[in-house]
Amino acid sequence: MSSSSVDHADPVFELHRGGKLAVASTVPLTSREDLSLAYTPGVARVCEAIAADPGLVDDYTWVSHTVAVVTDGSAVLGLGNIGPRAAMPVMEGKAVLFKQFGGVDAVPICLDTQDVEEIISVVTALAPSFGGINLEDISAPRCFEIERRLEEALPIPVFHDDQHGTAIVVLAALRNAATLLNRKLGDLRVVVSGAGAAGVAVTRMLAAGGVNPDDIVVCDSRGILHPEREGLTEVKAELADFTNSARRQGDITAALHDADVLIGVSGGQIPEAAIAGMASGGIVFALANPTPEVHPDVAGRHVAVVATGRSDFPNQINNVLAFPGIFRGALDARATRITDGMKVAAADAIAAVVAENLTPDAIVPSPLDPRVAPAVAEAVLDAARRDGVARA
Repeated sequence: MSSSSVDHADPVFELHRGGKLAVASTVPLTSREDLSLAYTPGVARVCEAIAADPGLVDDYTWVSHTVAVVTDGSAVLGLGNIGPRAAMPVMEGKAVLFKQFGGVDAVPICLDTQDVEEIISVVTALAPSFGGINLEDISAPRCFEIERRLEEALPIPVFHDDQHGTAIVVLAALRNAATLLNRKLGDLRVVVSGAGAAGVAVTRMLAAGGVNPDDIVVCDSRGILHPEREGLTEVKAELADFTNSARRQGDITAALHDADVLIGVSGGQIPEAAIAGMASGGIVFALANPTPEVHPDVAGRHVAVVATGRSDFPNQINNVLAFPGIFRGALDARATRITDGMKVAAADAIAAVVAENLTPDAIVPSPLDPRVAPAVAEAVLDAARRDGVARA
């Protein structure tokens, strides 16, 4: 069916025609003997063996190398709540990235419900078909409960990439930016602009990675989070208690006064005057897409290092640096979950890829750097074993 919204001369539409994924067989099916081994009667012996020992499913099916990419279409890219059908091109793209960069097979699953209980029920029912669950583009605050409850219910890794993938790459980038500027993470005063899924995860990851939470100030659209502020959600109240020990109040400009670092994950615009009020030698990660919270050219007038989420500026903070290797390592470990230790190990591995050649315009690897995913996978595998969640 044709639509006025489709530009048939646009190469993007041509690339997407028919979708970006297909299923391919890994075994020959050219003879009766092939059929008898791959399907009936031979397959029955494998089924009986798995019924007797369910752990064999990892050895004799695709489960050990396959991830479900699950969304409800409620927070897709910067497009908002566009629904499950419109989300499918993004989920297909995610699956392609899993395969290309991590050697992980992935299946996009777009659910026609935004009810928390239904999502949890459906994903729990689907879980035996997969070795891991990648939650994607599910809006806050529902995403927090969905991830938490699925982690509790399932014996496989559950990972909300919009939260943790972003946070891991931010930690890697900040570690290298601090090294470049001869600073220590524990000495930095950090402002996180945005208290949604990414902002919450970034704040917690920075604390796990070495930033003093007392020196982190989190802002939402109404200003600085602090315990005395009325109307905070449960998640924001937890952040307020965990951070900002000086109990600073006010708007983003007040938060940034003499701050060393701004991490923008909000989409709201930040005035140049607020950036100018930061401490000298500052760091700005303006990660909103497609429009950063502050244009990098503007931020560059006042700080030493600038990163964005865009590919057309230096220092792209891109989740593809994290999730393929994280799931590759977790699947290789047959991990039961993804721990904070595994996330920090992933960030350290990403940072290490370019640690010997840091410049203000190169604090993270390119998303296309082939060294990244193997390094992350190895670090995550080792961390899973250290943390006692590996089964292999």
